[in-house]
Amino acid sequence: MTDIPVNQPVTRVTGAPLDPPAEYTRLREDQPIVKARFPNGSTGWLVTRFEEGSQVFTDPRLSARRPRHDTPEGEIAEAGEDAPFDAGFVMMDEPEHGAYRRLLTARFTPKSVQNKLQPYLDKIVDEHLDAIAAGPETFDFVQAMALPIPCLVICELLGVPYEDRDGFHDATVDLMDMAKSREERDRGAHWLIDYITSLVADKRRTGARDGILAELIHKSDGDDAALTEKQLIGLGVLLLFAGHDTTAAMMGLSTLTLLTHHEQREQMLAHPEKTGTMVEELMRYLTIVQFGLGRVAKEDLELAGAQVKKGDLVVVAMNAANRDPRAFQDPDTLDIDRKMARHMGFGYGVHACLGQNVARAELRTVLPKLFQRFPNLRLATPLEEVPMDFTGTNYGVRKLMVTR
Repeated sequence: MTDIPVNQPVTRVTGAPLDPPAEYTRLREDQPIVKARFPNGSTGWLVTRFEEGSQVFTDPRLSARRPRHDTPEGEIAEAGEDAPFDAGFVMMDEPEHGAYRRLLTARFTPKSVQNKLQPYLDKIVDEHLDAIAAGPETFDFVQAMALPIPCLVICELLGVPYEDRDGFHDATVDLMDMAKSREERDRGAHWLIDYITSLVADKRRTGARDGILAELIHKSDGDDAALTEKQLIGLGVLLLFAGHDTTAAMMGLSTLTLLTHHEQREQMLAHPEKTGTMVEELMRYLTIVQFGLGRVAKEDLELAGAQVKKGDLVVVAMNAANRDPRAFQDPDTLDIDRKMARHMGFGYGVHACLGQNVARAELRTVLPKLFQRFPNLRLATPLEEVPMDFTGTNYGVRKLMVTR
């Protein structure tokens, strides 16, 4: 195994925007773990296979408290140490992680989503489809649905005024765009911090009880408080930006995928019972977290034959792992009938995405309704001209012009 680090692949093949960087295929076949240089100039280990990646996310010797590796070169920042807000349970290990996560899990169970959120979701999706039908034949799907639906949902869940969506979305874009400077990204973070701080104060003043944010306020007040004020604000910020940006990216990219995979789209429409498996396959196939997720070794250990030292950063390239032929048959094919026990589309292990059931519900609702309502929906521009988000933490489409 060479000691000379490879550069983490970030460049996608022109004309193949739905596939991860092609260099991952060679790395995955040559060795499952390799010394790598990450976008910010830091070095560590890059894991590209599924089984080895799952080991990283489940090994207690590897800590979730890790440095950033996806920032611009020269920025080696310790997230959770000098980040503008408290990242909360995202940066915690067990048992502390589980204790804080349990403060929220009841609102994100499949039963809670189905009973409390699905009727609202059906209503707002139908309303937006009606607006599309009444509007111009050619429109930007991102602005018409992919962005507003997740924003409405997270506002409903948290108890955030929807009229503030432009402000918190613009701040989120700044925060998560790795092409922007640290100063610009911090400016987005501080806008979100100030916004949540003000909203928390307003809810305390009015005694508001609507939404998760009000529930967290209740759990942060009193002698037996489960959250500090800093943790409360940090959780609010995290849920607000992560709760809409990830799903918006996934919804836009999934729609682009179905627009360019006609057979699979027709199967979904002909067999509504397959919508659930289609969403899981889209999560695997697309894997929007494009720079991977990292862990830090708490002690010396061996991983896939590599001698990982205490303090080493280990990054799992989830988009490469989800295309691993050892774990998935014919992985580069979108297969609506694929039977999977697991994938990394929502992360993996105890840190898997808290809001994954909400995201599933949004995708399972929007995708079939969209193509049932507009069966002739098609791209208004050539595929190679669709502007992609190559620099955001989440990969997606910046704009998706379609004709109904």
